[in-house]
Formats: sequence, structure tokens, C-alpha cells
Amino acid sequence: MSGSGRRQPLLDLVRALQRHGLNPRLFSNRARLDAALAEPGRRGALHALVAAGGDGTVLDVINRHPGAPIGILPLGTENLLARQFGIPQDGAAAAEIIAAGRTIPLDLGRIGERRFAIMVSVGFDAAVIHSAHAARTGHIRRSHYVWPIGLAMRRYDYPELRVYVDDVTQPIVGRMVVIANLASYALGLPMAPSARGDDGLLDLRVFHGGSTFHLLRYLYMLTTWSLDHLSDVTSVRAKTVRIESAARAPVQADGDPVGTTPCIVTLEPAAARLFVPAAR
Repeated sequence: MSGSGRRQPLLDLVRALQRHGLNPRLFSNRARLDAALAEPGRRGALHALVAAGGDGTVLDVINRHPGAPIGILPLGTENLLARQFGIPQDGAAAAEIIAAGRTIPLDLGRIGERRFAIMVSVGFDAAVIHSAHAARTGHIRRSHYVWPIGLAMRRYDYPELRVYVDDVTQPIVGRMVVIANLASYALGLPMAPSARGDDGLLDLRVFHGGSTFHLLRYLYMLTTWSLDHLSDVTSVRAKTVRIESAARAPVQADGDPVGTTPCIVTLEPAAARLFVPAAR
């Protein structure tokens, strides 16, 4: 197990796994976890690698140990991956899912050397995430985004983005881009409701408007499930996406800053295995 957070759910998870005949070991130090899994016998006997925390913890585990079967105990500020698959914020319930042994293959996106499970975005929300992480001094909370949102609304200038999809030579031109592998999005907004993690495709939304007015308009249409009615939003699906811009634009993946444009996003089909409830 890897991660940090409230102690009681972790203890509940450990005790419940023991009741199921498993032998959990808790790691709070990533280097020690890496060293333990480098031992061939231990890796071969591994039932699950459980990430206890938010989406950042889950993605750190996936990136450090690709191919390992992943269980989740959602404890962080946000865990969209757990929400997507109905994994509860309860140690004993998470242990039941892991002990039952049902896993599904999960596509992963890739940007540079980093894999992601949920989505990449370029533009306004990435600018907010860059600012929030630059100012953080510990675990990030929702309140940490309030000031960066206000700052970005005043200062972000929405540089033009050229989006190249697969082998199409003509770019889609926009001001904000979301590339989704899964349907989950912050605050439960339906950014890409048709996105699936097992179809071998990424779902793109390219927003053509670039101003605070357009941003608020897009947000309103999202909350009313009406985004598809807008003529200045392009929705496509692809396996590879390349984004360029004259002025560098911020990029984020699953809530973490990952540099600026230009960037290339690709898909790795069925690159992870995830423990999910039997009903999924």
C-alpha cells in the first residue's frame, strides 16, 4: 500500500484485508516501496498495490509501477478515478473490493514520460492548477484554488492553440482544450460524458472562445448538460493529439502541472489493471 491521509480508514483497510487472508504492508516512503517491489519474489506474489489518497497518489503509483494491479482507497481532496468506478471512501469497503479480485483493464493516456488516467487540459484550468501548485506548502485543498481562479480570470490571455488530431494535417484552432480518457471531471461537470477508459480512444473538447465571458458561458452550458449545442465547441475522438501554440500555454494532467505547449498526448490501451466493485 502507498499513500497518506487519515489514519482510521487506513487501519480499517489493513484489518479488513487481514480478515480476508491477505498480508498487507503499509508504505509511506515511496523509495522503500520501490525497493520492495524490485524484489522478484515479492512482485510475483503481489495481489494488489493499493494507493491511499487522491488522484495524484494513484497516478504516482501507476507511473512508478506500470502493470501492477491497482486498488484505491480514496482519501485525498479529490479522487475522480474512484468516483468514476464507484469505489467508496471507506477502508473496509475498499478491502472487500480488493479481496474479491475483480479487475478491469484501463486505458492510460501519456504526455511526455507521464501517464494519466482521467484527462489532460491546456488553457485556463491548467493555468489555475499551475498557480495553485506553485503556492502550495502541503496537501492541496479545494480552498487553495480560489485565489488562482480569480487571478487567472483577471490575467490569463487565452493564447491560440493549434490542435492536430491523429494524421489530419489541418489543425483545429481553439483557446482551451480538454483531452479526456474518462468521463469524471472536477465538481462532477459533464465535460466529456461519453469518454470511456476501455475503448482505445481519447475524447477531445476544443473551445474556440477565449475570454472570461466565454469561460463563464461554457461553464453554464456544462452545468445544464448543453455544451454539445454550442457551435464554438468542437468534439472529436482520437488516439494521438498534438498541440502547438505561438505563445506557450500551460498544460495539466489529472490535476498536476506538466509543463507547457507544445505537447503530444497519446493513448496506451489497457495499460493498467484496476480493482473495481463487482457490480461495475
